[in-house]
Amino acid sequence: MIARKPFISTLLVTAAAVIAACAPAAFAATPASGAHAHEQAAGSPALRLDHGRKWATDAPLRQGMARIRGLVAPQLAAAHGGRLEPADYAALATKIDAEVAAIVKDCRLPPEADGVLHVVLGELLAGTGTLAGRTAGATPVDGLVQVVAAVNTYGRYFEHPGWKPLAEAH
Repeated sequence: MIARKPFISTLLVTAAAVIAACAPAAFAATPASGAHAHEQAAGSPALRLDHGRKWATDAPLRQGMARIRGLVAPQLAAAHGGRLEPADYAALATKIDAEVAAIVKDCRLPPEADGVLHVVLGELLAGTGTLAGRTAGATPVDGLVQVVAAVNTYGRYFEHPGWKPLAEAH
């Protein structure tokens, strides 16, 4: 696992850089412009619907999120049964991080939808950091709970035909 830390750190830094490049307006605080009045006070995008409807998605987003859901779903029973080891959680985190990086690389959503997506992706990355054991005072199970919540948040805010939420991971 120690040998993977530089790779994972590099992947997270790369993903963060790509996220910032995809939606610079979503991360920039613009108090003078008032352009982001719909966002949280700190200038970060807020989770919100598109005038009461879910945001439209594109094929790369749907495929990537389906792959993430497909990675997580079969691990839930093992996690509930206490059968996952730290290395299993770390491997899952690495796979999810790679999918997030691919989604970010191929993102082609309008700026407002993109900003909301990046909130979800940020939640996913926070969860994978905890899954991989990089969050002090938290367990990999806590990370799995974060990841499940982020995956389910995606389904609440984005149109994805046939999407089914994951069962809670507690």
